[in-house]
Amino acid sequence: MRRSRTGFAVVALGAAAAMVLTGCAQRSNQGAPEGGSAQPSVGYPETPPVEVVPGKPGGVFRLGITEPTAIDPYNVQESEGTSVANALFTGLVQVEPDGTVVPGVATDWSANDDCSQWTFNLKPNTHFHNGEVVDATSFKRGWERVAAPNSGSEVSYHLDVIQGYEEFQAGQAPEMTGVQVASANQLVVNLVQPDCEFPLRTNHPALSPAPAAVGPTSDPNYTDAPIGNGPFKMDGKWEHDKGIRLVRFEEYDAGPKAYLDAIEFTILNPQNGVQLETDGFKAGTFDWARMPTPLIGPNRAEFEPQGKWLSKKTNGINYFVAMNAEPPLNSPEARKAVSMAIDRAAIAEGVFKGAQAPADSIVPSLFPDAYQPGVCDACVYDPVKAKELAEKAGLTPGTEINLSFNTGAGHEEWTAAVRQQLEQNLGLKVNYQGVPFTDHLNNMEAKGASGLYRLAWGADYPTPGNYLIPLMATSSIKLDAEGKVTGNNYSRYSNPEFDALVARASATKDEAARNELWKEAERIAIGRDLAVIPLFQRQQFRLVDHSKWGNVNMDFNEDPTFDQIFLK
Repeated sequence: MRRSRTGFAVVALGAAAAMVLTGCAQRSNQGAPEGGSAQPSVGYPETPPVEVVPGKPGGVFRLGITEPTAIDPYNVQESEGTSVANALFTGLVQVEPDGTVVPGVATDWSANDDCSQWTFNLKPNTHFHNGEVVDATSFKRGWERVAAPNSGSEVSYHLDVIQGYEEFQAGQAPEMTGVQVASANQLVVNLVQPDCEFPLRTNHPALSPAPAAVGPTSDPNYTDAPIGNGPFKMDGKWEHDKGIRLVRFEEYDAGPKAYLDAIEFTILNPQNGVQLETDGFKAGTFDWARMPTPLIGPNRAEFEPQGKWLSKKTNGINYFVAMNAEPPLNSPEARKAVSMAIDRAAIAEGVFKGAQAPADSIVPSLFPDAYQPGVCDACVYDPVKAKELAEKAGLTPGTEINLSFNTGAGHEEWTAAVRQQLEQNLGLKVNYQGVPFTDHLNNMEAKGASGLYRLAWGADYPTPGNYLIPLMATSSIKLDAEGKVTGNNYSRYSNPEFDALVARASATKDEAARNELWKEAERIAIGRDLAVIPLFQRQQFRLVDHSKWGNVNMDFNEDPTFDQIFLK
């Protein structure tokens, strides 16, 4: 789970939302009224990846983030913490910016005939930052620390396919029996069900190794200064609400040594963080910056000619969680009515100034063999059809619907535009609410939650299954005793046909056949049932000075490629 707090950069409320329903309303993904433009927004062009070349040691790379939830692998769960943790730790496998899987600590991995058992062979004599050797026991130790019943982890579900996970987490077993240390450099993992993509999971920080000197998850003396095995190590402790400093690990031996002397993360106020990032870049205090939505166009015009612009379509999706289990969205017709009443292209033009493109699938284009543009036929703007579906679903004018978003992260303006469109096109009474991110998540998780909730999702590992299973599988609802959702299927979508398809896909060794099953599953959950409502493709923009820094690309998690960057 790599939930994004931002999704879009911070914007100021203003007239642009109203423009969506006036001058810009003609530019829809349905087409245009007479005299209007029929060309939908398609987002800005991507900049080509920078060629990776040999560099030289030196340089301090500086950037701003908001306060992470955690930087210790046991609870790394969003983009900010992931950025730090991935520099501190190297897992069994790693993922290149384009989604290619390459060795990390593991040299190779193989499965038995039905993918229910995986064997990982490890590089001998790689080390933690404290000098301890990384071995198979280190991984078993790290995984059991995350899965322990008192760990407080919200990401331990990445381990739930391993035999013995449930018993261990419930405190009914002294170890996770499915994780076996065959030898110092060989780890064997037995699964509760076949999973031919299990190695991809090990890219998540939660599956990092832990040294014998690891501290308890309840001890901030350790969790604020974790001992990793990655190309960078902590320089002092995490200074909450101030900053985090990492320095190059000179003895790094799980791969090529980093060039940068240090990375400095400055922790910014989330209410105006990306504005401060932009200001810092312009002032020369930051080397990498996100930016407020109104500045994307002007910044591109100013900085692209200077070689200080980076644009990339990434592995994420911006969408609405649509509560399937509670009225008024407890039918596909109701959800499709709402979706078809939203003019995504008009919002992309009017609010995002053409920088974002409408989405019509949940699996993004990063996975070309599984990508199905147009699989969400209800993502096409059609207010006439929307009214027909609304009437069929009982969404009569005056029906109340909740629309919630997290504040201070760029969602005020475009969600206000959606509110206007739902009120104008369907006559709904929209209960519009913005709350802090933590409250937003708690509200989605609560028993009886209803309506629409803004969310963005970035894949933790490169497979269509990392969208379909966490967001829509019944197993990902994970209700607790009070009826609160503790998994990531906040919509409470549950369909046995879909569940069977994703289980078959996971158990299919042949990649081409597996992709066909992922596609079939998406056609059911999105094309037929519209379990969640795709809104915008995820395209990210950054300011960075390519004349100063070499090898700067955006990695799979939308962060700088810290391990490759060098000062020219």
